[in-house]
Amino acid sequence: MRLAAMEKIRLGISACLLGEKVRYDGSHKLDPFLAGTLGKYVEFVPVCPEAEAGLGVPRDPMRLEGDPADPRLVVTKTGQDMTARLRRWARGRVGGLEGEGLCGFIFKARSPSSGMGRVEVYPLTGAPVKAGAGIFARAFMERFPLLPVEDEGRLQDPKFRENFIERIFALTRWRELVSGPKTAGRLVEFHSREKLLVSSHSPAHAREMGKLVAGAKELPAKERYAGYQALLTEALKIHATPGRHANVLAHMMGYFKGGLTPDERREMLETLEDYRKARVPLIVPVTLVRHYARKYDEPYLKGQTYLNPHPLELMLRNHA
Repeated sequence: MRLAAMEKIRLGISACLLGEKVRYDGSHKLDPFLAGTLGKYVEFVPVCPEAEAGLGVPRDPMRLEGDPADPRLVVTKTGQDMTARLRRWARGRVGGLEGEGLCGFIFKARSPSSGMGRVEVYPLTGAPVKAGAGIFARAFMERFPLLPVEDEGRLQDPKFRENFIERIFALTRWRELVSGPKTAGRLVEFHSREKLLVSSHSPAHAREMGKLVAGAKELPAKERYAGYQALLTEALKIHATPGRHANVLAHMMGYFKGGLTPDERREMLETLEDYRKARVPLIVPVTLVRHYARKYDEPYLKGQTYLNPHPLELMLRNHA
């Protein structure tokens, strides 16, 4: 599916990251990249657990206490236990989100309600440990284990940002596929377009997916599609590495065979070597392959999602 043809992706997000003044002190945590740049391509569904659960704005700060595996949410000043109230609200809210068609969620880091991990938990004695998950975030991730999730703190890292956004676009393409007839042929076509992207994350998963697709006609449609989605989800959780990117790009060069002139081939090899040695960002060799795929009208490469997995305007491949 062409990026231009995609409908806006629906993405859950902690409301304060969009500039809503819902934090305990009445402030917000507006994230310009999320609200502005990414916001051009997604439709956000904002959630603030504390405010929506009726705890007010402003409100006394809270924290997680007790067992990190099953912590309690406690008002710091008074010791009032808000766990049952937030869990009851979270169950209802998560249930309602099932009908929203979300492709992922961006949580507020370190929040006792919305932090997806490494939230401070205060034991009965001793120093706090960064080992908890927020009440709402935990409920969401348990209900939607296959959805991409991330927090805004980790999204400041270009590698985590690229991985998360690549996953939400991949899930959107997958949902477009399964919205139509679940035939073996359509799955083969999908895998043909996606396999080099998957290989940049995990060659082992790409091989396993290829085996599944090759024997697709021997399996019931529901089973083969479910198996493929599980492998796709697992593969894309693994971060792509420069080495695997370089291997994919070298593989793509082979499709030009004798089509390139000696100077063009030398340029591609030099550019790939520059990328291997971190002299140029990934976008440089990818742009060159995309250029020659059009110039020499190489249909297989022109159809590869790897060359256009997300909008160029997001500049996710521009870091060295």
